Amino acid sequence: MKIEPIDVLLADDDEADRLIFIEAFLELTIQTTVYTVNDGIQLMERLNRKDLRLPYVIFLDLNMPRKNGIECLKEIKSNERLKDILIAIYSTSDNEDDIEETFVHGANVYITKPNSFNLLKAVLEKAVTNTNLYQDQSLKKENFLLSV
Repeated sequence: MKIEPIDVLLADDDEADRLIFIEAFLELTIQTTVYTVNDGIQLMERLNRKDLRLPYVIFLDLNMPRKNGIECLKEIKSNERLKDILIAIYSTSDNEDDIEETFVHGANVYITKPNSFNLLKAVLEKAVTNTNLYQDQSLKKENFLLSV
């Protein structure tokens, strides 16, 4: 029996961050297929295409042009077809208001972008293997921040 790779989608407007993200996944033992988009408009266009398989998890940057991560999160969670996709907020922001707002709007986990490649690999592996654990509605906010 062949195991299908996990589809991972990153929405981030920073090209360097997208390249590092892809490189980190290439070094993990988890079988993944990584897709990237440059902003929230591209993200929603991709998610609304019926000919593409939905991702297992979306890593969603908050600060993007045209449509930001909060707007995308709200749109995804209000869409019957998309609402069960796991959402990992993936941002440089550690602002308490950002964390609270994404928690309230249904993100599964919040990740502050690590400043080292090894930490990035560790947090991405933990996020992909454990994000489904954070789907429980009784999730406590103190467990919402993912750290390694």
